[in-house]
Amino acid sequence: MSKAKKESNLSRLLKEAGKYRFLTYCSLLLSALSAAMAIMVFVYLYFILEEAVGLYPDYSGDNNMVNNAWIALGFSLGSFFVYIAGLICSHLSAFRIASNIRKKAISHVMELSIGEIERFGSGRLRKIIIDSSGAGETYLAHLLPDMVGALVTPIAIIVVLVVFDWRLGLISLIPAVLGFACMFTMTGPKMKEDMKNYQDAIEGVNNQAVEYVRGIPVVKTFNQTIHSFSRFKKSIEDYSNFCLSYTKRCHWPMVFFEVFVNSVFAFIIGAALIMEGNSWTDSSFLLNLMFYIVFTPIISNTLMKVMFMSENGMIVSDALDRIDSIMGLKPLEEGRGDLPKDHSIELRDVSFSYEKGGKKAIDGISLFIKSNSKVALVGPSGGGKSTAASLIARFYDVDEGKILIGGADIRDMKKDDLNAMVSLVFQNNRLFKGSILENMRMADKDASEREVLEALHKAQCDDILERLEEGIHAQYGSKGTYFSGGEIQRLCIARAFLKKSKILIFDEATAYFDAENEYKVQLAINELSKDKTVVMIAHRLSSLSGVDKVFVIDEGRLVESGSPEELLEKGGLYKTMHDRFLSSVKWRIGQ
Repeated sequence: MSKAKKESNLSRLLKEAGKYRFLTYCSLLLSALSAAMAIMVFVYLYFILEEAVGLYPDYSGDNNMVNNAWIALGFSLGSFFVYIAGLICSHLSAFRIASNIRKKAISHVMELSIGEIERFGSGRLRKIIIDSSGAGETYLAHLLPDMVGALVTPIAIIVVLVVFDWRLGLISLIPAVLGFACMFTMTGPKMKEDMKNYQDAIEGVNNQAVEYVRGIPVVKTFNQTIHSFSRFKKSIEDYSNFCLSYTKRCHWPMVFFEVFVNSVFAFIIGAALIMEGNSWTDSSFLLNLMFYIVFTPIISNTLMKVMFMSENGMIVSDALDRIDSIMGLKPLEEGRGDLPKDHSIELRDVSFSYEKGGKKAIDGISLFIKSNSKVALVGPSGGGKSTAASLIARFYDVDEGKILIGGADIRDMKKDDLNAMVSLVFQNNRLFKGSILENMRMADKDASEREVLEALHKAQCDDILERLEEGIHAQYGSKGTYFSGGEIQRLCIARAFLKKSKILIFDEATAYFDAENEYKVQLAINELSKDKTVVMIAHRLSSLSGVDKVFVIDEGRLVESGSPEELLEKGGLYKTMHDRFLSSVKWRIGQ
């Protein structure tokens, strides 16, 4: 998608049309033709009225009323079928364009770093890709053909109004002009900003709703209310306040708009009384008056279409800008292909902040992790442990300093090489809806069933398979079975076995499980960790058994490092955390 702000919505959309571009042009032409044919129905209706008034009261002679009626019917049916043909063309083009936009956006998202995706927000990404491309589809399939019809119709209306009786024609346009003035106060330049604010408010609700749903288990466990999710509550309030404010601002302009566009008939009758006085017996004026009474309701319908056309144009323009906001996110640069000599990890004076110019999440950290060693990152919550691990996996690029694996800067490594070398096991791993076999092969698409079974055995998943009649072919999700959090964790560890990575990062992988699952997960982790470089992010110090070194991180800085025993003797932050942990373990109800 192009970023050029001066380009029309149609031009921006047609860039994704490919060979279907001509169908869009065909739909516009057919829509214009349909609108012109619809006006011709009223022209022949005038001819019918003209003969009816002229021949009154004797209709026995020769006349063209029947022929004109058939011609009017032909134009009516022709307008309908031509319009349908135009919609078929517009829909074929719109579906292809929307599909291409979604494919391009999703392909681009696949190239982005995981950190960039998380920073943007999964709920916001989903809404933009699905809803914004859908807005473009609706615009091309329905709104654009109707827009052409809405532009052709006023031109034809003005011609007809002036040709038959210019006085009544000009009077008929007075309420139209007044209605347009009211409409402009609602759909003028400020509406573009309003549409952006409206979409921002919806995105905010959508994004925070996803996070809220994910946190429902915690809410229910601790008997909290929505107020514990202040950002979600605020997003709802922002959306509500905007909608109420916008509705109140448009209240009176909309009232007067409706009054004016639906009062053309009253203007004509009033004008007739003033202009003609007692001259109602004039058959020519009576004919024109009857025709205008029948014809002028088209004006109100046309103005309504023009109003919504303006609004919908701004909506699709905003939707395309949001698609551009995704396409404008830059993937991490591909490295030149350096290969590490071993699986050691070094952070060399690394600094990083999530927002440019914001507080540093990592501030000048330098540390070295030997190849095939097991280390832990500990520290207070929000201190920077998970951020450091994310930087090692290159979810983000560092702002300052460098991260080396086996002496090679990870920015100089191929992304696929780095991804194959590092496996991450989080505390909230997820499975995709599908068979266990398909989930396992996410790590290695060429893995045989025997290799999958072996990985599941090493990950302590035998008891899971035993209760499933279909074994590894059993479906997970809405059409199959579900697993507990501990079982999902073991299955995800099995997936890590298949990946055969030499560097493992565990983010409190045993948290929140019952004793049996925690035991089995720990066995699986121990098996998986053999002959590998292991980085553990530990919130519970009980999970630090067997680590060679501990790095204590607080407020983005490395404040201590050494073996657990050395840090206890030192008496610093680690010992304070250790003592608090022991105190919490000994705590009992009633104490």
